Amino acid sequence: MEILLQMFALENLLSSGGGGKGKTANSLLLSSPQTFTAWCNSHLRKAGTQIENIEEDFRDGLKLMLLLEVISGERLAKPERGKMRVHKISNVNKALNFIASKGVKLVSIGAEEIVDGNAKMTLGMIWTIILRFAIQDISVEETSAKEGLLLWCQRKTAPYKNVNIQNFHISWKDGLGFCALIHRHRPELIDYAKLRKDDPMTNLNTAFDVAEKYLDIPKMLDAEDIVGTARPDEKAIMTYVSSFYHAFSGAQKAETAANRICKVLAVNQENEQLMEDYEKLASDLLEWIRRTIPWLENRMPENTMQAMQQKLEDFRDYRRLHKPPKVQEKCQLEINFNTLQTKLRLSNRPAFMPSEGKMVSDINNAWGGLEGAEKGYEEWLLNEIRRLERLDHLAEKFRQKAAIHEAWTEGKEEMLQRRDYETASLSEIKALLKKHEAFESDLAAHQDRVEQIAAIAQELNELDYYDSPSVNARCQRICDQWDALGALSQKRSEALQRTEKLLETIDQLYLEFAKRAAPFNNWMEGAMEDLQDSFIVHTIEEIQGLSTAHEQFKATLPEADKERQAILGIHNEIAKIVQTYHVNMAGSNPYTTINPQEVNAKWDKVRQLVPLRDQSLIEEHARQQNNERLRRQFANQANVIGPWIQTKMEEIGRISIEMHGTLEDQLTHLRQYEKSIINYKPKIDQLEGDHQLIQAALIFDNKHTNYTMEHIRVGWEQLLTTIARTINEIENQILTRDAKGISQEQLNEFRASFNHFDRDHSGTLGAEEFKACLISLGFDIGNDAQGENEFSRIMSVVDPNRMGVVTFQGFIDFMSRETADTDTADQVMASFKILAGDKNYILADELRRELPPDQAEYCIARMAPYSGPDGVPGALDYMSFSTALYGENPSLLFWPYSFSSPRAPPPRRSLTLWFAATLQVYRGRDKHVCFCFSRHVFLQKLNKVDIFYYTEQKRCFFSSP
Repeated sequence: MEILLQMFALENLLSSGGGGKGKTANSLLLSSPQTFTAWCNSHLRKAGTQIENIEEDFRDGLKLMLLLEVISGERLAKPERGKMRVHKISNVNKALNFIASKGVKLVSIGAEEIVDGNAKMTLGMIWTIILRFAIQDISVEETSAKEGLLLWCQRKTAPYKNVNIQNFHISWKDGLGFCALIHRHRPELIDYAKLRKDDPMTNLNTAFDVAEKYLDIPKMLDAEDIVGTARPDEKAIMTYVSSFYHAFSGAQKAETAANRICKVLAVNQENEQLMEDYEKLASDLLEWIRRTIPWLENRMPENTMQAMQQKLEDFRDYRRLHKPPKVQEKCQLEINFNTLQTKLRLSNRPAFMPSEGKMVSDINNAWGGLEGAEKGYEEWLLNEIRRLERLDHLAEKFRQKAAIHEAWTEGKEEMLQRRDYETASLSEIKALLKKHEAFESDLAAHQDRVEQIAAIAQELNELDYYDSPSVNARCQRICDQWDALGALSQKRSEALQRTEKLLETIDQLYLEFAKRAAPFNNWMEGAMEDLQDSFIVHTIEEIQGLSTAHEQFKATLPEADKERQAILGIHNEIAKIVQTYHVNMAGSNPYTTINPQEVNAKWDKVRQLVPLRDQSLIEEHARQQNNERLRRQFANQANVIGPWIQTKMEEIGRISIEMHGTLEDQLTHLRQYEKSIINYKPKIDQLEGDHQLIQAALIFDNKHTNYTMEHIRVGWEQLLTTIARTINEIENQILTRDAKGISQEQLNEFRASFNHFDRDHSGTLGAEEFKACLISLGFDIGNDAQGENEFSRIMSVVDPNRMGVVTFQGFIDFMSRETADTDTADQVMASFKILAGDKNYILADELRRELPPDQAEYCIARMAPYSGPDGVPGALDYMSFSTALYGENPSLLFWPYSFSSPRAPPPRRSLTLWFAATLQVYRGRDKHVCFCFSRHVFLQKLNKVDIFYYTEQKRCFFSSP
């Protein structure tokens, strides 16, 4: 112990660069290298060697490696036996690497400094070794050496009001801390009541002398140095106090009992925290689903394509950014729930039942509703985009046809209202009549266009076009104008027919020109309208159909040109006749407004529109080819990814039920699968990118694959959830195996039995399958009422949620309880009995003295008052508290009497006396008390229990079978 004290002092010397102001003579003495030399030799002597000079003898690294092998009990790498510098550096590096492998971080200590005989670095290295292998092993309550030792001192001195240990320097100056440690464990050695806080010299010397004489602890400190120093050396005091720890550590039966209780309470507190975390995470996830579903169910349409595209982009952001973290939270929630249930089963606690509406099944149902709303929202978005696209196309077509019709009708009403026939000559009347006939023919030809305009307006109304009022108003004006033209045309026709009898001259050539020019003109107008008409297609077949129709139209152009030449020939013949016979023509052709210039102009226009139409069709054909490429690109990847996901799901299912290797091997295999699955994520992202390109191109079908992006997403999410859940199940099996001490052979036997009766490979056993499995393992479960009751009890343990099936984890938990020992309520009660000094009750002060403050208050707040005849004021009932920790009924009492015959009742007088004594103990705690009498001795499991009930109100006995 003196060597350790000197080592702590040497650390101070090294950190200050070799000494400085404020050091005492004792500290400088303790910091000499001889201390380290002595410590090293105390270990090297075990190997038959020693060192003389610590700065020189470690330079070749050989004795340094030997020292590490002695104190660690491990073999280091074979040392180099050469005498060269490189051999020495190699040996020292092997030693330093071994120190680093033990979790020690070496700062500024290199092999070269040790080989060169650097005293400061050599001493620093030896101090590091001492800290790691001589001091670090002190541990209390899973804390490090210093913190654990301080916690031990605080707990042991807590009952002493004039002692407050907060550190390892000034808290010990008055000497009462040392005296309190001795008095706590050996009260007969010190009369603590006579000690005074204002007499530190007496206190310190008393403690040092008693420790050296009775406890075999050498005197390492000097009372004058401690009292005369403002801040005593921390490491010296800590080293001296550690000797008390080791001296008393072997006689701590009460502390062991307290540790057991602390362990049980810590498990209970940890489980309560896990339950609170589950409730909060489930509430947050359900709240997010509750907020998200109304957004997905909002079907308020937009009026423009841009607005709907923005909604689609928002939906993509939701899929890409907002949903994936929630998928991970849902998966983590299931894993936490399974882990919590496993921990509860391993610690013999009742199964955790979440709050109403927060079960895993409730969350799955809510998640299903979310995905249903999500799917419906996406379909609605795509349908709305199709509808708006169709509406934009129809609206543009309506405007074109309406503009052409309005241009044609311009001036027609004024023409029909003229009364020029009243002053015309006979030939003029004839001309007016023929002209009107040609107009009626033209009017009839425009009937189809008016009907098309009305049909388009009707379709826009049915599709709920946002600008329907203006469309309807324009359509109504066209229809009203069309009706007015029909009425005016009829009225003018009747007037001309009345005058026809007076006028007989007619120009046949003008009439023939008008009759042929009018339909040709209408054909050219229709051709120009068709060539300028916009089109929308979704497949390459549709664009090929339009191209074929356009080629057929171009094939008719030579015949149309011949018709144009013929019409122009009629006009040339009229001009020739006029020129030949000097006919006095008052104006142009009286039968039509069409003239050769207009025919030629429209013909030229048609010829100009044909190549423009060709270019539009070529561009659309290229776009459809690109769309087809996108379809094939998506299909090629989806047809690979979809089967891959299914294959991985099947492989994971096989791994979870097969028994190849240990659980660790299966876990390693599954994690490799998980890694390969995660590495596959870029392909899913690439497919997602192709899907976005398809949606951006407004492609709504794909004949090359049966897989949609929704199928791939759902399959991917199920795959991630399945692999995470399977890994969690294997981890829980390992936890169960390690906690219960189940061997790998037992686990394989359990798995083989489970798989044998799992006929459908579903990973679960039905009630009958589970019963057959138990019988095959040697359980005595008969077909009578007793056997059915026993089996019902077992089912309530392995299937607490009453799902009707038994999982492999539940099966393993049950079998582990049948084959392994765990902490029980009786063990906890026995521990409390030790702390209470063999009393049937315990006091609050005793709990606060033996347990940490937070766990002591935890017990005090939950323990019921003790009401037995031997109780005292403030007595607490630790028996009912212990049984409550394991979910047992504290009112269930067992009659300590073994019946000699199957139905022989207990002695009446003994039973009555025992009832009276027990009711006195439990009076006021429960209205009814249940008494159980065991007929047979337990061998492996309880065979049958006779239960007698006794009530104070009726004072009668009755038995249940």
